[in-house]
Amino acid sequence: MAAAVARNLEVVRKTAPQAPIRRKAVRSTGLFGPPRPRVKTKDIAVLTRQLATMISSGIPLLESMEILEEQTSDAGFKGVLDKVIERVRAGSDFSTALSEHPRQFSKIYVNMIRAGESSGQLDVILGRLADYMESVEELKREIKAAMTYPVISLCLILSITAGLLVGIVPEFQAIFEQLGSKSLPAPTVLLLAISNALRHHFPALLAVLGASGVAFALYIRTGPGRRHWHWLLLHVPVFGILIRKLALSRFSRTFATLIQSGVPMLGALDIVAATAGNVIVEGAVLKAKEAVTRGETLGEPLTATRVFPPMVTRMISIGERTGALEKLLMKIAEFYDQEVRATVKALTSLIEPLMISVMGLIVGFIVLAVFLPIIWMTRIVAGT
Repeated sequence: MAAAVARNLEVVRKTAPQAPIRRKAVRSTGLFGPPRPRVKTKDIAVLTRQLATMISSGIPLLESMEILEEQTSDAGFKGVLDKVIERVRAGSDFSTALSEHPRQFSKIYVNMIRAGESSGQLDVILGRLADYMESVEELKREIKAAMTYPVISLCLILSITAGLLVGIVPEFQAIFEQLGSKSLPAPTVLLLAISNALRHHFPALLAVLGASGVAFALYIRTGPGRRHWHWLLLHVPVFGILIRKLALSRFSRTFATLIQSGVPMLGALDIVAATAGNVIVEGAVLKAKEAVTRGETLGEPLTATRVFPPMVTRMISIGERTGALEKLLMKIAEFYDQEVRATVKALTSLIEPLMISVMGLIVGFIVLAVFLPIIWMTRIVAGT
């Protein structure tokens, strides 16, 4: 006992002189005060994996956190970890200290840590949490990588179109005016109108687009607007399937991870609803939670919402009856992860010829609109 007390006093003695220096470094970083601790999920996943490894190796929690805080290079994240360490050193639970920073540590993170503290398996829970975060990040990274080419292609198409409308088309308009052609074909009139609008009314068009974007952003922040937008995302052609599969994958993996970690069913449903990312899915989960509160099973109310496919609800029902709910939920998550990857791959292979077709239509329309009056005037000259 005396040796343990002496060791704790030695740790406090070593860390106490460094605390003001660390806080001062955090305050001095940044142009307008302390840096805003916007921490990437990838950094938190790395921290969680390292913390799980250190605790499973027998290193105490406080010492592990101090080691990880010292090796963190991001000033904002370092400040957050410093505050967490101070709260833990003062006698607070690790989960309580993390809950004071909701922007960095989500509800699922805090609740899983709390479950690990209650069960005495913090290292195991941290390992599961790291697995969960790494799986989510890997899927996000694959989607971003797959969508990079379509986004770049779209930007190039828009840039080329704008260059043609602003730089090339006006030269032909001057030719048409010199030749005195008054009755131009309809495609040419439309093309010249678009070109003139971009050249002479670009600030007004930009203002209209900006105002429309702001109005749309404000609308989807309201309750009805957000619900309408999320419903549209789930039902929009082609991409709606991908978004629905992503929501099902997130639901299944989050729910399975929480149940495996010992979080009670009702609490897990609350967290899953809050982290669903879609109001429609969130409402379905909350309705199912109300039914579970009344003593019903989970599978039947989820089926009644018509948001979850029959395969998902039936597997959940089987998992409830057999006591293997978390295993079946993880199987569902793995299935939909594969479905998301396959859908993204199919979309990217479809988007490439689609982009080429769009570019061909735009360039073909411009060429047709430019050369129609030239052909028309050539025929008039030849007839005379």
